[in-house]
Amino acid sequence: MMERMDDTLDLEEIRGFFEIAGLQPPLRPPVPFEPERPPPVPPSPPETEAPPATPPAPSAVRRRSEARPEERYDVRIRELSEDERPRERLIRIGPEALTTAELLAILIRTGTEKRSAVGVADQLLTDHGGLRGVARLSVDELSRVAGIGPAKAAQIKAAIEFGRRLVAASPEERTKIGSPRDVYNLLGPTLRDEPREHVIALLMDTKGGVLRQSTISIGDLSSSIVHPREVFREAIRCSAASLILVHNHPSGDPTPSPEDIAITHRLNEAGDLIGIELLDHIIIGDHRWTSLREKGHL
Repeated sequence: MMERMDDTLDLEEIRGFFEIAGLQPPLRPPVPFEPERPPPVPPSPPETEAPPATPPAPSAVRRRSEARPEERYDVRIRELSEDERPRERLIRIGPEALTTAELLAILIRTGTEKRSAVGVADQLLTDHGGLRGVARLSVDELSRVAGIGPAKAAQIKAAIEFGRRLVAASPEERTKIGSPRDVYNLLGPTLRDEPREHVIALLMDTKGGVLRQSTISIGDLSSSIVHPREVFREAIRCSAASLILVHNHPSGDPTPSPEDIAITHRLNEAGDLIGIELLDHIIIGDHRWTSLREKGHL
């Protein structure tokens, strides 16, 4: 038995053990003993890559330096150093050193949530073709611009009118007119930017001085509006010795129309009867003018 290599007993050996012990052997052979085995371990699932971590949600409020380009705000004037602020620069080095947008920004004073005063002024000039375009805007049109409103619009219009009057002003108490160029220098800065025709009579004294500027009509030039009695009424009241008729062409072309020439002849005839000479009829365009006297119509 010692030579057996396995631990299993055959049937005869088992019966022999029972007979020696005086016991009845089992009818069926015993089930061979097998050591208890641990339950099988289920296979582990295949390893998979972990999903990427979810990035944190962006902050609801961005810092100005992190904003997208289209969301950037203009630098506010108060954020500039004093050496760079338009008003302080004007005081320190004079108005001629400032750009047109900076001068306009001094009148506007404050900007909007997204634009500084300089930004509002620069956009206004860009949208309307420069200073001349801004000068043509009415108070109502300026008031509708974001960042301006009625009060600032009135200040802008007052400053523009002040500049026009300064250009037209003379060191002498009474402006002297000696040529068509003098007429243009007096009224050109005002009339050349007007979108409608303005008819003005310059009432003159015997020495060529301007007694008064009388606006005859605004709208268009026609014989029904520019009637001799309307033109000469003020001349008689002021005891004018002569007058010069002036009107603008909004197109910028000062070439006289047939109606311009017809009205000139009619006023000249009326002046001869009344005794108040029509010295000239000047048509103002864009940096140009036409004298009907020089053209031979007087």
